[in-house]
Amino acid sequence: MSSTVTYTVSGMSCGHCEKSVSEEVAVLPGVTSVAADAKAGTVTVSSDGPLADDQVRAAIDEAGYELVGRSA
Repeated sequence: MSSTVTYTVSGMSCGHCEKSVSEEVAVLPGVTSVAADAKAGTVTVSSDGPLADDQVRAAIDEAGYELVGRSA
């Protein structure tokens, strides 16, 4: 069962930010696509199944940004 979730991310301000976050989240198991939008401050993640928020948070942290919210 596929899943798409949009996360609110603090600190992104440019295309480089979008790329950094996208690359870190994209390597999580089951992720099929990632769309980061610095202007909106969001990252939309599609996956083969539900992802643990902790995994997504860790990937965003690794990129140097902060996950501050989530909406389905």
